[in-house]
Amino acid sequence: MGKALEITDSTFEELIQGDQPVLVDFWAEWCGPCKMIGPVVEQLAGEYEGKAVIGKMDVDMNSAVPAKFGIRSIPTLMIFKNGQLVDKVVGVVPKTTLEDKLNAQIVATV
Repeated sequence: MGKALEITDSTFEELIQGDQPVLVDFWAEWCGPCKMIGPVVEQLAGEYEGKAVIGKMDVDMNSAVPAKFGIRSIPTLMIFKNGQLVDKVVGVVPKTTLEDKLNAQIVATV
């Protein structure tokens, strides 16, 4: 079963350059809503293994990327493809919302 990647400021740019969609969950340990969506992100990592890259970035440990994208509220989940931001969700959303957004990007690849 897949596990969400730990993404850092130093690994972010290289990671988002691939042609697979990359979902990044910007979160923090102290954030209650982040803890609610965290298990969903981990589930998606397993279910989308080989189809999409699922990762998490702790905004307290990594400040450059969150600052670059102007992240003010967490959790913020962004989907990147070929190095470009293609979709974004702020706050806790149902798993189906994230699945729909990922599937739309996967279909766009085929």
